Amino acid sequence: MEDIRQFSKDELMEVCSKLEVKPFRAKQLWEWLWLKSARSFDEMTNLSKDFRKTLNSNFEINCVSIANSQQSKDGTIKFAFRLNDGFLVEGVLIPTKDRVTACISSQVGCSLSCTFCATGFLKRERNLRADEIYDQVALLKSESQKAYGLNLSNIVLMGMGEPLLNYANVMEGISKITSPEGLGMSPQRITLSTAGIAKMIKKLGDDNAKFNLALSLHSANNESRSKIMPINDSNSLEDLIDALNYFYSKTGTRVTLEYCVINDINDDSIEADELVQFANQIKCKVNLIEYNPIDLAEFQSSSTEKIENFAKYLEDRKVIVNIRRSRGKDIDAACGQLANKLA
Repeated sequence: MEDIRQFSKDELMEVCSKLEVKPFRAKQLWEWLWLKSARSFDEMTNLSKDFRKTLNSNFEINCVSIANSQQSKDGTIKFAFRLNDGFLVEGVLIPTKDRVTACISSQVGCSLSCTFCATGFLKRERNLRADEIYDQVALLKSESQKAYGLNLSNIVLMGMGEPLLNYANVMEGISKITSPEGLGMSPQRITLSTAGIAKMIKKLGDDNAKFNLALSLHSANNESRSKIMPINDSNSLEDLIDALNYFYSKTGTRVTLEYCVINDINDDSIEADELVQFANQIKCKVNLIEYNPIDLAEFQSSSTEKIENFAKYLEDRKVIVNIRRSRGKDIDAACGQLANKLA
């Protein structure tokens, strides 16, 4: 049977016409699917029983489900999401005192093979559909209310996969999440993180993306960056500077540079100076992130003292910088650690 969430609003009108029900039923159906996040036709109580029976006989709703979850001692919760074809992806709820951030995935696995990231060691199986991206947020919104009594306040596409290599589905998923007819979240509370696909960053500018953009930089030296991020071979730092400036010229949105500080890899004064030079060429701020070790790589995080000295070097040269402490490390839920261990 066909998944009814793959139909546009106009196509739902055609469905209702063929089923000989009044056109306003299409609007009700759309609201149940995207505004109320209905997971079955039986939930749609303002539709007649006969219409619901007809829908059940002709269509299905292939929802993402929670396969497992694990809570960190710091309150972070990691979820394994099961897709309708059996694949798994992971998402994370990260609470602070008065807000909750959801970290979601965009692909099953990843094709970029970043050497410090657990997901990079997984095979990319497929892209997530727009409804699967939406479902992660809908589920995490509900889980946030249950676990913390707080509404979801922010979303980061920093989970498994490279969002800009699944461009159409990611943009459609974000549209469903931000639409008044969907989850109604502000795009200013959404951040898409990319390893750096220059031409797609420019496309974000052309499409006037309203959400925030973060670049996983991790080194401002082409040789050093290519060693840990092979994508740099085809998307050099010079290409990224050009793309980010284009993005800013189109959207007016300052980019965030994410920089995992890895011991003896990218934490010396030369790398710090190169980061300053890179940052000075674009409108940006820098987030320094504690590196989270993974089983498949021998990298280690820099010491707290090294990270603080690195930050001071940037601050002294007028770069806006924040140090981000990792959350959920004890359950492999922190940045770079998602690898379907909950499966």
